[in-house]
Amino acid sequence: MLDLTAAARDAGFDRCGVASLAQPMPELDFFPGWLDSGAAGDMHYLASRDDQGRLKRASIQQTFPWAKSAVVCALDYNTPQPYSTECTDSQRGWISRYAWFPNTDYHQAVMSRLERLESAIIAAHPPAVHANVQTRRYVDTGPLLERVLAKYAGLGWLAKNTCVISEELGSWIFLGVILASLDLSSATPAPPAADRCGACTACLDACPTHAFPAPYQLDASRCISYLTIEKRGDIPEDLRAGIGNNVFGCDICQDVCPWNSTEVRHKKSRTQTRAPEFVPARELVNPPLAWLAEMSREDFQKHFRHSPIKRAKYSGLRRNAVVAIGNSNDRTFLPLLERLTQDDDPVVARHAKWSLESMSK
Repeated sequence: MLDLTAAARDAGFDRCGVASLAQPMPELDFFPGWLDSGAAGDMHYLASRDDQGRLKRASIQQTFPWAKSAVVCALDYNTPQPYSTECTDSQRGWISRYAWFPNTDYHQAVMSRLERLESAIIAAHPPAVHANVQTRRYVDTGPLLERVLAKYAGLGWLAKNTCVISEELGSWIFLGVILASLDLSSATPAPPAADRCGACTACLDACPTHAFPAPYQLDASRCISYLTIEKRGDIPEDLRAGIGNNVFGCDICQDVCPWNSTEVRHKKSRTQTRAPEFVPARELVNPPLAWLAEMSREDFQKHFRHSPIKRAKYSGLRRNAVVAIGNSNDRTFLPLLERLTQDDDPVVARHAKWSLESMSK
Protein backbone atom coordinates (compact mmCIF):
# COMPACT_ATOMS: atom_id res chain seq x y z
CA MET A 1 0.00 0.00 0.00
CA LEU A 2 1.23 3.48 -0.86
CA ASP A 3 2.53 5.55 2.05
CA LEU A 4 0.69 8.69 1.00
CA THR A 5 2.32 10.89 3.61
CA ALA A 6 5.79 9.88 2.43
CA ALA A 7 4.79 10.24 -1.22
CA ALA A 8 3.45 13.74 -0.59
CA ARG A 9 6.64 14.65 1.21
CA ASP A 10 8.68 13.33 -1.71
CA ALA A 11 6.56 15.45 -4.06
CA GLY A 12 7.47 18.53 -2.05
CA PHE A 13 4.48 19.01 0.26
CA ASP A 14 4.62 19.64 4.00
CA ARG A 15 1.36 17.93 4.96
CA CYS A 16 -1.14 15.60 3.29
CA GLY A 17 -4.41 13.95 4.21
CA VAL A 18 -7.42 12.27 2.62
CA ALA A 19 -11.06 13.21 2.95
CA SER A 20 -13.63 10.58 2.10
CA LEU A 21 -16.28 12.19 -0.07
CA ALA A 22 -18.88 9.79 1.29
CA GLN A 23 -18.91 11.58 4.66
CA PRO A 24 -21.19 14.55 5.31
CA MET A 25 -19.60 17.99 5.29
CA PRO A 26 -22.10 20.34 6.96
CA GLU A 27 -20.07 23.45 6.09
CA LEU A 28 -21.12 23.05 2.46
CA ASP A 29 -24.75 23.57 3.49
CA PHE A 30 -23.98 27.18 4.44
CA PHE A 31 -22.57 28.09 1.04
CA PRO A 32 -25.85 28.86 -0.84
CA GLY A 33 -27.04 31.18 1.95
CA TRP A 34 -23.67 32.90 2.04
CA LEU A 35 -23.94 33.63 -1.67
CA ASP A 36 -27.52 34.81 -1.36
CA SER A 37 -26.50 37.28 1.36
CA GLY A 38 -24.23 39.12 -1.08
CA ALA A 39 -21.13 38.33 0.96
CA ALA A 40 -19.29 37.19 -2.18
CA GLY A 41 -19.35 40.70 -3.62
CA ASP A 42 -18.62 40.67 -7.35
CA MET A 43 -17.04 37.21 -7.34
CA HIS A 44 -19.80 35.79 -9.50
CA TYR A 45 -17.69 32.80 -10.52
CA LEU A 46 -18.35 31.35 -7.07
CA ALA A 47 -21.99 30.90 -8.09
CA SER A 48 -21.20 28.64 -11.06
CA ARG A 49 -23.87 26.00 -11.61
CA ASP A 50 -24.16 22.66 -13.38
CA ASP A 51 -26.57 21.77 -16.19
CA GLN A 52 -29.33 21.18 -13.63
CA GLY A 53 -28.84 24.63 -12.12
CA ARG A 54 -27.22 23.34 -8.93
CA LEU A 55 -24.36 25.25 -7.30
CA LYS A 56 -21.18 23.35 -8.11
CA ARG A 57 -19.38 24.29 -4.91
CA ALA A 58 -22.29 23.26 -2.69
CA SER A 59 -21.94 19.53 -3.38
CA ILE A 60 -18.78 17.76 -4.46
CA GLN A 61 -20.66 14.52 -5.06
CA GLN A 62 -23.07 16.21 -7.45
CA THR A 63 -20.31 17.99 -9.34
CA PHE A 64 -17.95 15.01 -9.39
CA PRO A 65 -20.17 11.91 -9.03
CA TRP A 66 -17.27 9.59 -9.83
CA ALA A 67 -15.01 10.94 -7.06
CA LYS A 68 -14.55 8.94 -3.86
CA SER A 69 -11.58 10.66 -2.24
CA ALA A 70 -9.99 14.07 -1.99
CA VAL A 71 -6.26 14.09 -1.37
CA VAL A 72 -5.53 17.46 0.22
CA CYS A 73 -1.98 18.77 0.45
CA ALA A 74 -0.48 21.76 2.23
CA LEU A 75 2.63 23.69 1.24
CA ASP A 76 4.18 26.08 3.76
CA TYR A 77 5.08 29.47 2.25
CA ASN A 78 6.11 31.38 5.36
CA THR A 79 9.44 33.21 5.33
CA PRO A 80 11.41 35.05 8.05
CA GLN A 81 10.39 38.54 6.88
CA PRO A 82 8.41 40.77 9.28
CA TYR A 83 4.63 40.83 9.53
CA SER A 84 2.53 43.70 8.23
CA THR A 85 1.72 44.69 11.80
CA GLU A 86 5.42 45.36 12.37
CA CYS A 87 5.91 47.71 9.40
CA THR A 88 5.07 51.36 10.03
CA ASP A 89 6.91 53.36 7.33
CA SER A 90 4.30 55.77 5.95
CA GLN A 91 5.87 55.72 2.50
CA ARG A 92 5.58 51.99 2.04
CA GLY A 93 2.70 49.66 1.32
CA TRP A 94 1.97 46.01 1.99
CA ILE A 95 1.73 43.11 -0.42
CA SER A 96 0.41 39.91 1.08
CA ARG A 97 3.29 37.55 1.86
CA TYR A 98 2.00 34.83 -0.47
CA ALA A 99 2.72 37.13 -3.43
CA TRP A 100 6.35 38.05 -2.69
CA PHE A 101 7.74 35.55 -5.18
CA PRO A 102 7.98 37.39 -8.53
CA ASN A 103 8.94 34.46 -10.71
CA THR A 104 6.55 31.93 -9.20
CA ASP A 105 2.79 31.87 -9.29
CA TYR A 106 1.82 29.64 -6.38
CA HIS A 107 -0.77 27.92 -8.56
CA GLN A 108 1.98 26.38 -10.67
CA ALA A 109 4.23 25.66 -7.69
CA VAL A 110 1.48 23.61 -6.05
CA MET A 111 0.20 22.09 -9.29
CA SER A 112 3.60 20.69 -10.29
CA ARG A 113 3.79 18.92 -6.94
CA LEU A 114 0.24 17.60 -7.32
CA GLU A 115 1.21 16.13 -10.68
CA ARG A 116 4.08 14.20 -9.09
CA LEU A 117 1.88 12.93 -6.28
CA GLU A 118 -0.91 11.97 -8.66
CA SER A 119 1.57 9.87 -10.67
CA ALA A 120 2.72 8.13 -7.49
CA ILE A 121 -0.86 7.34 -6.47
CA ILE A 122 -1.73 5.82 -9.84
CA ALA A 123 1.57 3.92 -10.07
CA ALA A 124 0.87 2.28 -6.69
CA HIS A 125 -2.10 0.40 -8.21
CA PRO A 126 -1.99 -2.56 -10.62
CA PRO A 127 -1.68 -1.63 -14.31
CA ALA A 128 -5.12 -3.09 -14.98
CA VAL A 129 -6.60 -0.44 -12.69
CA HIS A 130 -4.87 2.54 -14.33
CA ALA A 131 -7.19 2.87 -17.31
CA ASN A 132 -10.24 3.24 -15.09
CA VAL A 133 -8.81 5.75 -12.64
CA GLN A 134 -10.24 9.25 -12.85
CA THR A 135 -8.50 12.20 -11.21
CA ARG A 136 -8.67 15.99 -11.22
CA ARG A 137 -6.13 18.41 -9.75
CA TYR A 138 -7.10 21.82 -8.42
CA VAL A 139 -5.26 24.78 -6.93
CA ASP A 140 -7.67 27.57 -6.09
CA THR A 141 -9.50 27.46 -9.40
CA GLY A 142 -11.85 24.48 -9.24
CA PRO A 143 -15.52 24.31 -8.28
CA LEU A 144 -14.85 23.11 -4.76
CA LEU A 145 -14.14 24.54 -1.32
CA GLU A 146 -10.58 23.47 -0.52
CA ARG A 147 -10.72 24.71 3.08
CA VAL A 148 -13.61 22.40 3.92
CA LEU A 149 -11.85 19.44 2.35
CA ALA A 150 -8.68 20.32 4.29
CA LYS A 151 -10.61 20.13 7.56
CA TYR A 152 -11.99 16.66 6.80
CA ALA A 153 -8.59 15.50 5.60
CA GLY A 154 -7.28 16.32 9.07
CA LEU A 155 -4.91 19.10 7.98
CA GLY A 156 -6.31 21.76 10.27
CA TRP A 157 -9.38 23.47 11.61
CA LEU A 158 -11.50 26.25 10.11
CA ALA A 159 -10.63 29.22 12.28
CA LYS A 160 -12.76 32.19 13.29
CA ASN A 161 -11.28 34.14 10.38
CA THR A 162 -12.32 31.23 8.07
CA CYS A 163 -8.69 30.33 7.28
CA VAL A 164 -7.39 26.81 7.74
CA ILE A 165 -4.96 26.62 10.66
CA SER A 166 -2.56 23.73 10.97
CA GLU A 167 -1.35 23.12 14.51
CA GLU A 168 2.10 22.42 13.07
CA LEU A 169 2.30 25.04 10.31
CA GLY A 170 -0.08 27.81 11.29
CA SER A 171 -2.13 29.30 8.45
CA TRP A 172 0.63 30.30 6.02
CA ILE A 173 -0.15 27.41 3.70
CA PHE A 174 -1.19 26.86 0.11
CA LEU A 175 -3.70 24.07 -0.47
CA GLY A 176 -3.87 21.69 -3.41
CA VAL A 177 -6.46 18.98 -4.04
CA ILE A 178 -6.50 15.77 -6.06
CA LEU A 179 -9.95 14.29 -6.55
CA ALA A 180 -9.77 10.57 -7.27
CA SER A 181 -12.17 7.79 -8.18
CA LEU A 182 -10.13 5.56 -5.86
CA ASP A 183 -11.06 5.00 -2.23
CA LEU A 184 -7.93 6.26 -0.50
CA SER A 185 -9.47 7.04 2.87
CA SER A 186 -7.53 4.27 4.59
CA ALA A 187 -4.19 5.60 3.31
CA THR A 188 -3.94 8.40 5.87
CA PRO A 189 -6.85 7.94 8.29
CA ALA A 190 -7.37 11.08 10.35
CA PRO A 191 -10.40 12.63 12.02
CA PRO A 192 -11.18 16.29 11.36
CA ALA A 193 -8.82 18.51 13.32
CA ALA A 194 -10.14 19.89 16.58
CA ASP A 195 -10.93 23.60 16.72
CA ARG A 196 -8.20 25.21 18.82
CA CYS A 197 -9.24 28.87 18.52
CA GLY A 198 -10.74 28.73 22.01
CA ALA A 199 -11.92 32.09 23.34
CA CYS A 200 -9.43 34.05 21.20
CA THR A 201 -10.90 36.74 18.94
CA ALA A 202 -7.65 38.48 17.92
CA CYS A 203 -8.33 38.05 14.21
CA LEU A 204 -11.88 39.39 14.43
CA ASP A 205 -10.90 42.37 16.57
CA ALA A 206 -8.00 43.37 14.31
CA CYS A 207 -9.91 43.56 11.01
CA PRO A 208 -9.97 47.25 9.99
CA THR A 209 -12.97 46.91 7.66
CA HIS A 210 -15.06 44.72 10.01
CA ALA A 211 -15.30 41.90 7.49
CA PHE A 212 -16.34 39.33 10.12
CA PRO A 213 -20.00 39.77 11.13
CA ALA A 214 -19.55 36.85 13.54
CA PRO A 215 -16.93 34.22 14.34
CA TYR A 216 -16.44 31.76 11.46
CA GLN A 217 -18.26 34.10 9.05
CA LEU A 218 -16.63 36.29 6.42
CA ASP A 219 -18.29 39.07 4.47
CA ALA A 220 -15.88 39.00 1.54
CA SER A 221 -17.32 42.22 0.12
CA ARG A 222 -15.70 44.04 3.08
CA CYS A 223 -12.46 42.06 3.13
CA ILE A 224 -9.31 44.00 2.20
CA SER A 225 -8.08 41.07 0.10
CA TYR A 226 -11.26 41.19 -1.95
CA LEU A 227 -11.21 44.98 -2.24
CA THR A 228 -7.59 45.14 -3.43
CA ILE A 229 -7.57 42.05 -5.68
CA GLU A 230 -11.02 41.09 -6.93
CA LYS A 231 -12.87 44.41 -6.84
CA ARG A 232 -12.81 46.28 -10.15
CA GLY A 233 -13.46 49.98 -10.56
CA ASP A 234 -14.04 52.14 -7.51
CA ILE A 235 -13.58 50.92 -3.95
CA PRO A 236 -16.54 51.98 -1.77
CA GLU A 237 -15.59 55.22 -0.05
CA ASP A 238 -16.62 54.05 3.41
CA LEU A 239 -14.10 51.19 3.22
CA ARG A 240 -11.08 53.04 1.83
CA ALA A 241 -9.70 54.30 5.14
CA GLY A 242 -9.79 50.76 6.56
CA ILE A 243 -7.55 49.50 3.77
CA GLY A 244 -4.61 51.25 5.41
CA ASN A 245 -1.38 50.61 3.51
CA ASN A 246 -2.49 47.34 1.91
CA VAL A 247 -2.01 47.37 -1.86
CA PHE A 248 -2.46 43.67 -2.66
CA GLY A 249 -4.23 41.39 -0.24
CA CYS A 250 -4.13 41.60 3.53
CA ASP A 251 -2.35 39.58 6.21
CA ILE A 252 -3.67 41.28 9.32
CA CYS A 253 -5.97 38.53 10.64
CA GLN A 254 -3.16 36.00 10.17
CA ASP A 255 -0.43 38.29 11.48
CA VAL A 256 -2.19 38.67 14.84
CA CYS A 257 -3.09 34.98 15.17
CA PRO A 258 -1.26 33.32 18.09
CA TRP A 259 -0.85 30.16 16.01
CA ASN A 260 1.31 32.13 13.58
CA SER A 261 3.47 33.78 16.23
CA THR A 262 7.22 33.31 16.14
CA GLU A 263 7.15 31.91 19.67
CA VAL A 264 4.64 29.19 18.82
CA ARG A 265 6.49 28.21 15.66
CA HIS A 266 9.72 27.93 17.66
CA LYS A 267 8.14 25.81 20.37
CA LYS A 268 6.66 23.47 17.79
CA SER A 269 10.03 23.24 16.02
CA ARG A 270 8.40 24.63 12.91
CA THR A 271 10.70 25.57 10.08
CA GLN A 272 10.23 28.18 7.39
CA THR A 273 9.20 27.06 3.93
CA ARG A 274 11.49 24.53 2.30
CA ALA A 275 10.15 25.29 -1.19
CA PRO A 276 13.01 26.69 -3.30
CA GLU A 277 10.59 28.82 -5.35
CA PHE A 278 9.50 30.88 -2.36
CA VAL A 279 12.36 33.33 -2.07
CA PRO A 280 10.92 36.83 -1.49
CA ALA A 281 11.89 39.65 -3.80
CA ARG A 282 13.21 42.50 -1.67
CA GLU A 283 11.24 45.13 -3.58
CA LEU A 284 7.92 43.37 -2.86
CA VAL A 285 8.29 43.20 0.91
CA ASN A 286 6.86 46.52 2.14
CA PRO A 287 7.30 48.23 -1.28
CA PRO A 288 7.48 52.01 -1.85
CA LEU A 289 4.01 53.40 -2.54
CA ALA A 290 5.25 56.00 -5.02
CA TRP A 291 6.87 53.26 -7.11
CA LEU A 292 3.58 51.39 -7.38
CA ALA A 293 1.41 54.46 -7.96
CA GLU A 294 3.60 55.73 -10.83
CA MET A 295 4.42 52.35 -12.30
CA SER A 296 4.14 52.10 -16.08
CA ARG A 297 2.18 49.35 -17.74
CA GLU A 298 5.44 47.97 -19.10
CA ASP A 299 6.97 47.79 -15.63
CA PHE A 300 3.82 46.11 -14.31
CA GLN A 301 4.16 43.40 -16.94
CA LYS A 302 7.88 43.07 -16.30
CA HIS A 303 7.56 42.63 -12.54
CA PHE A 304 4.31 40.69 -12.27
CA ARG A 305 3.94 38.60 -15.42
CA HIS A 306 4.49 35.41 -13.40
CA SER A 307 3.05 36.66 -10.12
CA PRO A 308 -0.42 36.38 -8.57
CA ILE A 309 -0.29 40.20 -8.33
CA LYS A 310 -1.36 40.34 -11.97
CA ARG A 311 -4.82 39.33 -10.71
CA ALA A 312 -5.33 42.89 -9.42
CA LYS A 313 -4.69 44.29 -12.91
CA TYR A 314 -2.52 47.30 -13.67
CA SER A 315 -5.27 49.79 -12.92
CA GLY A 316 -6.23 48.04 -9.68
CA LEU A 317 -2.71 47.96 -8.25
CA ARG A 318 -2.16 51.67 -8.94
CA ARG A 319 -5.60 52.49 -7.51
CA ASN A 320 -4.73 50.58 -4.34
CA ALA A 321 -1.40 52.39 -4.00
CA VAL A 322 -3.17 55.75 -4.32
CA VAL A 323 -5.64 54.81 -1.57
CA ALA A 324 -2.76 53.70 0.66
CA ILE A 325 -1.03 57.02 0.03
CA GLY A 326 -4.20 58.81 1.14
CA ASN A 327 -4.25 56.75 4.31
CA SER A 328 -0.60 57.52 5.07
CA ASN A 329 -1.22 61.17 6.01
CA ASP A 330 2.29 61.76 4.67
CA ARG A 331 2.15 65.21 3.13
CA THR A 332 5.28 64.66 1.07
CA PHE A 333 2.96 62.72 -1.25
CA LEU A 334 0.85 65.82 -2.07
CA PRO A 335 2.64 66.73 -5.33
CA LEU A 336 2.31 63.14 -6.53
CA LEU A 337 -1.40 63.05 -5.71
CA GLU A 338 -1.93 66.36 -7.51
CA ARG A 339 -0.42 64.86 -10.65
CA LEU A 340 -2.42 61.67 -10.32
CA THR A 341 -5.75 63.54 -10.17
CA GLN A 342 -5.09 64.16 -13.87
CA ASP A 343 -4.09 60.57 -14.63
CA ASP A 344 -5.23 58.99 -17.89
CA ASP A 345 -6.88 56.23 -15.87
CA PRO A 346 -10.13 57.71 -14.49
CA VAL A 347 -10.23 55.18 -11.65
CA VAL A 348 -6.76 56.22 -10.48
CA ALA A 349 -7.67 59.88 -10.90
CA ARG A 350 -10.84 59.58 -8.80
CA HIS A 351 -9.04 57.77 -5.99
CA ALA A 352 -6.21 60.33 -6.08
CA LYS A 353 -8.77 63.10 -5.62
CA TRP A 354 -10.21 61.23 -2.63
CA SER A 355 -6.74 60.82 -1.15
CA LEU A 356 -6.04 64.53 -1.54
CA GLU A 357 -9.29 65.40 0.18
CA SER A 358 -8.54 62.91 2.97
CA MET A 359 -5.18 64.53 3.66
CA SER A 360 -6.81 67.96 3.73
CA LYS A 361 -9.23 67.12 6.52
